[in-house]
This record gives sequence, structure tokens and C-alpha cells, in this order.
Amino acid sequence: MLNKTAENSKTTMFSSNKNWEEIMTDTKFPAVFLSEVLEDYIQKQRWFGGKSSQLKYIELSEYFKIQQDGEIYFGLILEVNFVEAFYHHYFLPIAFVSDESATQESRILPIELNNKKGFIVDAIFLEGFRKVVYERICTALPIDKTPVQYHKSEGFQFPSYETSKFMGVEQSNTSIIYNNAFILKFFRRIYADKNPDYEMSRFLSETKEFKNTPPYLGSINIIDSDDVNITIGLMQKLVPNKGDAWEYFLKEIHKIYKNIDIKNIQYTNLPDVTLYDRLKITEVAPQIIDWLGLNILNKVKLIAKITAEMHVALGSEFADTAFTPTRFNGDYSVWLKNRLTYQFQNRLNLTENNFHKLEGYSLELAKDFLERKNEIRKRLVNFDWTKLKGERIRIHGDYHLGQILVQEDNFCILDFEGEPESTIRDRKVKQPPLKDVAGLFRSFHYAIYSTIFNNEKEYTKSREELFEYGELLYKYMVSIFMETYVATTKEANLHIGYRNERRFLLKYCLLEKAIYELGYELNSRPKWTIIPLKGIANILNS
Repeated sequence: MLNKTAENSKTTMFSSNKNWEEIMTDTKFPAVFLSEVLEDYIQKQRWFGGKSSQLKYIELSEYFKIQQDGEIYFGLILEVNFVEAFYHHYFLPIAFVSDESATQESRILPIELNNKKGFIVDAIFLEGFRKVVYERICTALPIDKTPVQYHKSEGFQFPSYETSKFMGVEQSNTSIIYNNAFILKFFRRIYADKNPDYEMSRFLSETKEFKNTPPYLGSINIIDSDDVNITIGLMQKLVPNKGDAWEYFLKEIHKIYKNIDIKNIQYTNLPDVTLYDRLKITEVAPQIIDWLGLNILNKVKLIAKITAEMHVALGSEFADTAFTPTRFNGDYSVWLKNRLTYQFQNRLNLTENNFHKLEGYSLELAKDFLERKNEIRKRLVNFDWTKLKGERIRIHGDYHLGQILVQEDNFCILDFEGEPESTIRDRKVKQPPLKDVAGLFRSFHYAIYSTIFNNEKEYTKSREELFEYGELLYKYMVSIFMETYVATTKEANLHIGYRNERRFLLKYCLLEKAIYELGYELNSRPKWTIIPLKGIANILNS
């Protein structure tokens, strides 16, 4: 029971005559823990995704033991219900510690078990827990039919446990680095299904031996009371890198903008290129090479090649139905249109309600967006699948420069969880691979505008002039990418559609991505709303 003298304080003590191993059989514990303690704790965590909603109550969906050689921890699956009539599921491992060594950050509840005082803590903060998880994966059997299933990649031998530490500041998950060589991602927000990141990483690494993603090494899944396989953790090799491609491209684009002043580059002297047309680096005009240099164009070409090879790997499976390529059909068309028209209406409402936050060119573009709403809606609805001959495959789903690591003369693709706003089922729908390409193009666009916003005082040109240079840079990046991407997929017989189909799908997916982005910017960074609005205008005018 709770100590009534401190019922609403952080020092509230829960008492039970049970031992730690039996605590979940004390019917009072889950009730007190969930309603009086955990609601406060969970809302303070970085990985909690419901901060913009009002929490209603928490229920315990499942619990299971994570144990080895007498060490026992509990894994909790929490159902967090919100006033707005939806819910999330979260994974929280807990432990009992009987001394003051537990960090304040990890403490959840002071507790007295069978006259022994201590704390319930988030077990991920304990090295003992992290070591147990590592060793359970290391010693996993090829076939595991227990409720908590550990798996390791066949033929890989883990070294003995040495160290473990947290990997930086993260949002939706918690990652642990082991022995400075392996990374275990604990999925905090979970779904009643295998996580796409686990599925995709294992498929690409083990089945297809795709070299440009971190090698899959192991995982933790649980089988819940409904016999559903739920992914809790994903173990991969830690790949050496120099940071992500987002930061890399920001630096490169900044150099390109500095060149405008250093080399006195006049916009009127720069030859144009048609957006989405294919262009080889050898065909780029000398004036453009003088301005941009070859490095950024070669990097775009390399990313295009790796992206195409990822899609070729994902589109070359014919045994596993989860990855078998398929054609466009009526069911997909209905799913797509329903999803996008709902999202589009949401963005229209957001734009109207946030007009007062916009000014200048952003305001002009927002007015144009609203005036052309019927034209945009018509584009979204006019998805005629009967004219499409290409294939749909499993894709990355949330592909942008931040999901790509920079290595020595190479790139490595990460994080296959999919679009954060989408349901787990929607994330696994087979889509045109050009949707990933569109995501990357939108990231290029963002990198160009971010560079302007972050360094504007260092350039002599006006913002409007910088936008002009930026749009031209974007066209060349897109054209260089398309040349290599199309050539690589064609050579491998991945059918992404012929020229007109590719252009239609790419523009459709770019419009979808820009509309999606508009919601985030209106809610979080009104100044940046110009980026998705300009992207929408480009698509409508091309």
C-alpha cells in the first residue's frame, strides 16, 4: 500500500509483503504503479510520443520476465489511452534496486518489498540489465518458442560483454552501444506486429546481403497473449561514420552559396535544366561546374546508385510474400486516395488557422495553396492505377538525408521504421520505390533552404536571389540523381515505369511529401513553411 503521509510527493513509498520476483502477483501494485506513479514518469520521457495530447489512463497490456542466472527484470507493455480517443503502446523494462545508487533519472517509485527498501527503476539505466540482454542475444538458440524470443544472426559469434553506454539523445527509441562495436535499439513505442525496422534490416542484411546498411546481428521479440509477434529490440553492427548526410550536405551547400560571392557567379549566366530530366555529370555545363564543383554532384550520384541498389534488393524477392513485388490495383488506389485526401483536408485547415503566423513570400504561397485547393485535390484523386505498369515493393518509407550515414567514400542507410504518422499496417504497404526518391528530393530541397536560413547574414545576395540560386541547384541535384537511379534500376530489371509513368509517380509522391511536411512546419516552425509551400508550387507549375 501507499504511505498516506506522502501520497502526492516524489517520496511516496509503496509497501508489499511480496518479494521482487512475485511483485506482479500483488494486485495492488499494478493499480498504484500505473495510475498514481507512471502517468507522471512517462510524460517526462523523451521517447513518449503523446506530449501534444491529454493522457487519460494507462493499462498494463502484458508483462514478461527478462532473466538470467537469478537476475530478474520485468518487461511491461503499457497501453496509454488519451482523451482524444486513441492509444499508444510502450515498452518499459523495470528493475528493483535496494540502494541509493540508482540515478534520479531512472527512479520511478520508492518501494518496500518484504521489509526491504529500494526503488523501482527503468532497467535500461542499469548495466546489469543491459549485460543480461546482451548475453541472452549472444547465446540465443536457432529456434526459440518461448514467449520472450532472443535471436542472433547465424554464424556470428559475439565477443564477451565488456561495456555498454547510451547512444546520444534520442526521441522515439533508446539505443545502447556494446563494446563500442554493436548497437541495440530498444523500441519504446511498439506495435502489435514485427517492427518494420527489424523486418527490413534483417531482410536486406541476411537475405540479400545488401552492404549499405548496418549488418543485422540479433533481436528480441515477444509473443503476446494474442499470439502476436512484437519486436522489442534490434541488434546491429555499429558502422564507422562521419555523421549523417544532412549535416554533410548543409556544409557542402554552404560552400556553394559562398562561391556565389567569391567567384562573382551571376544567376543570368547559369544555364537552366528541366526539372526531373536525366543528366550525366559529363553533360553539366562548365559554368555550373565552376559554381558547384564536382564533389556534391558525385555525392548525389553515389547516393542515387546506393538508393537504386537498395530498391533492387527489396524488389528481387519471390519466396517471402512480405517482400514479393506486386502491381498497382484498385485496393491500393482506394487506400492511397482515402489517406491523402484526409491528410490534405487537415493541412488546409491548419493553413487557414495559422495565416496570422505567415508573412512575405510564405504568405503569398499559402494564399496560392488555398486558392488552388481544388486543383490539388483533383491531382490526388486522379490516381489511375490502370495506366501504371511499374512495380510496388517494400520501401524505406521515411527516406531523407538524416537517415543516411557518411562513410569514407560511401554511404550507409539507417532506420527503416517508416513514416512516424503512419500506422504499422500502412508502413508495410508496398509502394512505388519513387516514393523514397521523392522523400530524398524533398530533403535536398530542405537542405538548400535551411542553408539560406542558417547563414543568410554571410551572403551578399538578397533572400529572393538566394532562393533563385537554390532552385537551380535543386534542379541539377535532381537531374544527376535521376540519371544514375534510372540507369541502375533498369540494368537490374526493377520496373519503376517508363518515362511518363516515372514523372507522374515522382510528382505525385513529391506532392504527397510536401503536403505531409506542411503540417509539421505550420505547427512547429512557421518561418520554414515556405519550404513545403514552395515544393507544392513547383510541382503544380511543372
